[in-house]
This record gives sequence, structure tokens and C-alpha cells, in this order.
Amino acid sequence: MGAGLSSLPARTIARPGRAQPFFSRAVVIGAGPYGLAAAAHLTAAGIETRAFGRTMSFWRKSMPEGMHLRSPWQGSHISDPDGRLSLDRFVECGGIERSASIPIQDFIRYGEWFQRHAVPDLDRREVRQVDRVPDGFRLTLDDGEPIHAHHVLMATGLANQAFLPTEFRDVPRELASHSVQHASLASWRGRRVAVIGRGQSAIEYAALLREVGAEVEVICRGEVHWVGREAAGWEMGGSVNRMHRLMDRLSPPSPVGPFPLSWLIDTPVVMRNLPHALRQKINRRALRPAAAAWLFPRLAGTHLHSGREVIAAQPKKGALTLKLDDGASLTVDHALLATGYQPDISKAGILSPDLLDSIERVEGCPVLSGGMESSVPGLHFLGCSSVPSYGGLMRFVWGAGYAGRRAARAILDGRK
Repeated sequence: MGAGLSSLPARTIARPGRAQPFFSRAVVIGAGPYGLAAAAHLTAAGIETRAFGRTMSFWRKSMPEGMHLRSPWQGSHISDPDGRLSLDRFVECGGIERSASIPIQDFIRYGEWFQRHAVPDLDRREVRQVDRVPDGFRLTLDDGEPIHAHHVLMATGLANQAFLPTEFRDVPRELASHSVQHASLASWRGRRVAVIGRGQSAIEYAALLREVGAEVEVICRGEVHWVGREAAGWEMGGSVNRMHRLMDRLSPPSPVGPFPLSWLIDTPVVMRNLPHALRQKINRRALRPAAAAWLFPRLAGTHLHSGREVIAAQPKKGALTLKLDDGASLTVDHALLATGYQPDISKAGILSPDLLDSIERVEGCPVLSGGMESSVPGLHFLGCSSVPSYGGLMRFVWGAGYAGRRAARAILDGRK
């Protein structure tokens, strides 16, 4: 880190110099972008808050070195109340250099810096269970200590939310595994790997695997959709380029979905008030699998099977035979499943069965009110599990600011 980092003094925003109380008004579970932003906004609003989690743990454990954020620079700032902890400020302090696409390792360092300044008393103990009690909630920590709170904000992100296609669920892990399970790809040098999927993770894993020396097959149900002005690396005419530049200027900070739909998605309060069926239709369009155009040149040497689907996966003599829907088959050393996530709050493994049964849900996700609050008063959900209620922005870093501000305002004024 550059010496300039020390020029920004840490602001202790949560009970400096006092022992943690047994009862807290609010508890935040999770220390990724959503948990850190929520803790910063709540404490700045004067709400007694405790935050639990290991800083950026999912990003550190589940994403290999060499990956980059798909979100643009302007949509990747973690939100704090007065905007003093932006990526731009981190660059000024010498933390990282500005880049067109942000390396995961740089973003992790940024998150750690943000935490030191905005949530300096983060408690790194693990919350094992949350129970509902008459006066709020009781949280049991990994060392057995109980914590009581009026409000609990769940910001656990994509942990335990990986989706495994049915064809692979009985295949041994050494032959097929979800991409979330790998922070290093070096062990596949010289091996033949099939990457299943066509989104950002799938295409970037394919590029990274090829770069470590693996032979890579990409199998996806449809064509790869490329996001970016230089889509798929081909040369576009001047009028098309001018149109793309105009759309770039008119797009919101986090351009989730196609312009001008991106402006609707960038307004979660509007999304929440749309009819459920329409909101889900917009979400499907905004979050369809796609890959950043800057990945295209890195795919040279990979084999792409687009429009194909794996219908069976059969282990045989230490390898895996994949049967495709066109009758073809491939034998590989491993299938890497970049098949995305299917949020379901029951899979987090934290909420007690009785509490889960009390939460109104749609397809595993809570139905949320205007304060990111579930049907259980005082229990709030931020991040991916709030997408069905608030729209696709909640899957991206930029949505953390809205979620943190909205939850803090609701807790302060008692509104739902």
C-alpha cells in the first residue's frame, strides 16, 4: 500500500472506547459490500449497530486471482454516508491504480480499506443461528455467546447459494464442481476441462483456465451475449460507435440491463412498486447471462459448443463423459459448473426453522417491504435475496448504497 493511505484517518463510527453491549438495536450479518455499507449507514444515522463477519470473505475464497469485476468503475464504489470512501479516494491514497476493469484482488483490498475506516469494530466471530424472541432476535455466535437485537440485517451475499444442474448432483466433486469452490485454477494445467455456462463467470473461468495451460471446452445452452461497445471484438461502423458512446453517456452509474431499461433497474423504489410478474420479467432480461466484451480476445484456443446442453454426466475410469443433446459426447478430466446461483434464504443455514417458517417467501426469497424488511418485523434482507422485491440492481455492488440507506431510514422512523 502507498504511504498516502495513512493520510485518511479512520473514523470510528460504532461505539468507540466502549464495551459491546449485550443488547443492540441492530445487527448486521455479513461483511461484503452490502454488509459494510449497511453498517456504515446505520451507525452514521445514530443507530446502535454491531456487525459480524470476515471482511470480503466470499470474494477472497470463491474467486480466483486474475478475475475482474464486470461492473464499471463508477458502479463499483462501496457506499458510505458522505462519499469519502470511494474507489477514487482509495486511488488518491495510493491503494490501487485506476483501471478499465477492476481486478478482484484490488477490489478486495478496497473492501478491507473501507472496513478499517467505516466499520473498525467489525466482530469476526461467526453467527451460527438467529432465533425470534419476544423482544426481537437472539443471535448465537460460534463461541456460544448470545446477542440480542431489535433488528437483524441479513447481508450474507451468495454464500451457499450455488446452483448445480441435476445432471451433476451425483457426480463426485473431484470430477465436477461449482466455480464458487475454486480460488485457484493452477491444478488444472495440462488437463481437459469443460466449463458449463455462458455468463461472465463461465467465460472468464474459461479464459483463466486456458491461461494456466488447460485445454478448455465451453458448453452453453445458447449463444454468448457480449456486453460492451466492442462486442465480440468485431469492428463496428462509425454511426454504431457514435450510438454506443451516446448510450454510455446516458446510462446510469451501474448499467444493469440494456439502455434505457437500465434506468428503471437503477431505481429500486420504482421496481418494488411494479406488479410482481412485470418485475420478474424485467429481472430476467436484466440478469440474463452475458460476458464483458474485453474477455473475447482471451478465448483464443478454447472450444465453444454454443446451443448445446449436457443431458448426462457419467464418471468412467477417473474421467467424466458428458453426453450432449445433439448426440455428441465429450470426455474431460473435470466439469467446472459456472451455472450461477439460485438464492434461497433457507440455504444460508443461519435462520432457525421456526423463524424461516414465519417469513413470507417467493421462490425461496423473502417478500420485502419498503425498508428491506421481511414479513417478520425487524428482519431485513440486503443483496441477492432482495432481487425479487427490488430488482436486479441488488445483485451488484452499486445497489448496496440504496439498501443501506433505505434500511437505516426505516429503522429510524419505524416505517416498514
